[in-house]
Amino acid sequence: SSSSSSSSESASAEVSHVVTKRDLASVLLRRRRAASGGILSPLQLESLREVCELNEACDDMADTEGIVAAYTAYYGPVPF
Repeated sequence: SSSSSSSSESASAEVSHVVTKRDLASVLLRRRRAASGGILSPLQLESLREVCELNEACDDMADTEGIVAAYTAYYGPVPF
């Protein structure tokens, strides 16, 4: 009986270890995204332009204020 309880304790320890690794990976990924300093690649900027150009007001604002400001004003935070 003691071997089955130690077996379940071991499984429980493994599960919490996996969850901890997953949580750590999530935190590190968030930090890496935040550390990019908001500099978007040309491909990312083009993706924002493609969305924004479908809305005439957003497209006009992009011409005067910039694509990031226009996208944020009309669609919320930049997704990447």
